Amino acid sequence: MSGRYALFNWPDTLAQLPGFPQQMRAHWNLAPKSQVLILLQQQQELQASTALWGFTSEWMTDLTRAVAHARVETVSTQPMFKKAWRNQRCLLPANGFFEWRGQHRKHPFWLYTEEPMLYFAALWDVYVLPGRNYYSVAMLTQQAASLRRPILLNAEQQSLWLNPQTSDAELLELLARAQPQLRERRVSTLINDPLVDGPHCLDVG
Repeated sequence: MSGRYALFNWPDTLAQLPGFPQQMRAHWNLAPKSQVLILLQQQQELQASTALWGFTSEWMTDLTRAVAHARVETVSTQPMFKKAWRNQRCLLPANGFFEWRGQHRKHPFWLYTEEPMLYFAALWDVYVLPGRNYYSVAMLTQQAASLRRPILLNAEQQSLWLNPQTSDAELLELLARAQPQLRERRVSTLINDPLVDGPHCLDVG
């Protein structure tokens, strides 16, 4: 499962979006329940915001049960995600992500592409508390051999994904397209600890 990713370097065009956090910090080890950056379309304008990585529907009473991932195979019909699938799609910007492999003792690997930025398909919702509303987000994943990986979207796919007029059939078609070629390298087991954060998370293991 794609339980960790990193966002430590981003272009000026991203930082200039409305809503981009002024005190945005670099992170090399973003885990579920972290505050993460999302990109969403509001009033036909691309905006940035922070969100809890853990989808919290308005009817949820136990926030510890927030869901970090949504399976692409069922997301369009699953009750928890059905509304967001239709009206609340977003992107998670990243520089790469981690996955663990091995039969007996799993080892972490860093996965990335030739492009400096990756954009994962995701869904957002708003959770209302007295005096405060906040965003939450779930990352879409798909099967990749025996693992599950985030779904990467190129520029054309990003526009279609965020466009509220895109039909269900078009959405499912774009999510089923071939994924870009990934590069990878084995990294240190320091990344196993979700509290560890810094450039050393990418040290060769």
